[in-house]
Amino acid sequence: MTTTNPITPAWLYKNRPPTLFGISFSPTVFGTSHTPPSLPTTILMVNAVKVFKKTSPNGKVTAYLSRRDFVDHVSHTSPVDGVVVVDHDYLRGRRVFARVAVTYRYGREEDEVMGLHFSKELELVNTEVAPHAGDVQMTDAQERLIKKLGANAYPISVNLPENAPCSVSLDGGSEGSTQPLGVIYDLRLYVADRKEERPHKRNSVGFAVRKVQYACPGSSNRQPQTLVSKGFTLSPGRLNLEVTLPQDVYFHGQPIEATLSVNNVSKKTVKNMKAEVVQHVEVTMTNTHFSRVVASLESREGCPITPGCNLTKTFSLNPVASVNKRRFGIALDGQVKDQDANLASSTLVAEGKNVNDALGIIVSYSVRVKLNCGAIAGDLTADLPFKLVHPDPASVKAPLRKTQSADIEVEEFTNLRRGQSIAED
Repeated sequence: MTTTNPITPAWLYKNRPPTLFGISFSPTVFGTSHTPPSLPTTILMVNAVKVFKKTSPNGKVTAYLSRRDFVDHVSHTSPVDGVVVVDHDYLRGRRVFARVAVTYRYGREEDEVMGLHFSKELELVNTEVAPHAGDVQMTDAQERLIKKLGANAYPISVNLPENAPCSVSLDGGSEGSTQPLGVIYDLRLYVADRKEERPHKRNSVGFAVRKVQYACPGSSNRQPQTLVSKGFTLSPGRLNLEVTLPQDVYFHGQPIEATLSVNNVSKKTVKNMKAEVVQHVEVTMTNTHFSRVVASLESREGCPITPGCNLTKTFSLNPVASVNKRRFGIALDGQVKDQDANLASSTLVAEGKNVNDALGIIVSYSVRVKLNCGAIAGDLTADLPFKLVHPDPASVKAPLRKTQSADIEVEEFTNLRRGQSIAED
């Protein structure tokens, strides 16, 4: 006799006890209650929030910065924001103020004699941030911090004037200087009755912050190109040199490839070629200009270029701060000892404005190509300007990693190799 074993619908198994070889058994085995494993905690693919923490010497004021740089997007400047934690019992009616001062040092402190000073300090911002700071548009990082730190935490947001100069440091050379040269910013949070009071070291927190400029990738499709020519006395014909760059905007660490084309219809011979990346610096306070070579490459490949010959060659140059240490006058966007220091970015201005109207220290770059025709004939030189900047972090997608949605990574600001003496006072 054949018996059929029809497929039992799944809904019949919903409340049926588990079976093994047709024998039913309960979840309790040998007196031990077996409970099904709990579901794993949901893991989200998000970016962890990294904040920088610093506490006042008396331990009463603690600040957390989610952004430690004023970011100049040419059209607008993003603020420095974070959270300040201070006990109500310690305030006793006092308030917390945020003060931003900029020190413009254009000479060594060791050279100051007879009352002559080579620095100027300006107070750009001084505003109340707690406990009555008005309406603050909180970021996601600030909301997480306030939720974690409790009722004594207040959101802070500090803005700079639009015409504030960008942070630029000048290398003091092998001799160094007790005070950093250039444009240095200091953000200080302090407790006082009035903002006119001088911040006291005991109940204040100082941060060495910067104002930096970013450029979006693909912001310019321009391909710079220049053509120079030279004639020689009592000699017919001319020597022609054309230099081109594939793009106008380069990011720090990105190699710069310059293509040069030589057309020699003169009677002279080119003996060698040299390509350089030149940094041009203007100190507006003293109206001084100077230049420094930050990358160079000399080649004799394809030389000599005799009369009637042509040559096309590409030079690859990589200007970085690590190979320009202890060179007096090199402009940087941080101290040489800092891990995140780079060559100073090119000064950018909004459309319709002149870069000569910028304040502080104006920085620009150019590729310089020289053709050496000997001591008597001299050199043929071509300069081609370009921009060297940081990419905008908002346009660069950071890699996501598995982390909890409320994950906050706290780093002590005093451990960073960025602080100047003004921020440690």
